[in-house]
Amino acid sequence: MRPTTLCFPINAAGEFLLGRKKRGFGVAKWNGFGGKLEAGETFRQCAVRELREESGLVAKEADLELVAFLDFRFDTHAELDHIGYVYLVHTWQGTPAPTEEMEPRWFSAATLPYEDMWSGDRLWIPMLQARRKISGTIVFAADKESLKYTEFTDVADLTESDSLTAF
Repeated sequence: MRPTTLCFPINAAGEFLLGRKKRGFGVAKWNGFGGKLEAGETFRQCAVRELREESGLVAKEADLELVAFLDFRFDTHAELDHIGYVYLVHTWQGTPAPTEEMEPRWFSAATLPYEDMWSGDRLWIPMLQARRKISGTIVFAADKESLKYTEFTDVADLTESDSLTAF
């Protein structure tokens, strides 16, 4: 189970910054910015690093708002299974710019491109937009696209686990 992060910058107009993947797993899908933890890295350090690498934005760890813990499972592709902490960030430095990996673009809440995102996103992202904190499980079917099972629970508070940083 790979530890990962996702980070969604939100501007003063309430728009979400998403990135369209240019390569690798999930190519052509719009998503938040994130990826796998590097050895010895905390989840917040990973989120800040990935945001900078994939969008050019520089955020501070203290400005990340932890809003979800998600367990992503792939029914017949266990090598793709990963857990992830999801953050919102409203403060950063810089201007979003395309990178080798991502093409960033702002979307209003009403225009998020769900048809070009992971199928589970249309279920849990609106929960975050409603200011809910959640913990959830998303199981993808054998085709790695359609959903086999989902479960989401509202939580009062979330705390990153340090035990996953030493792998």
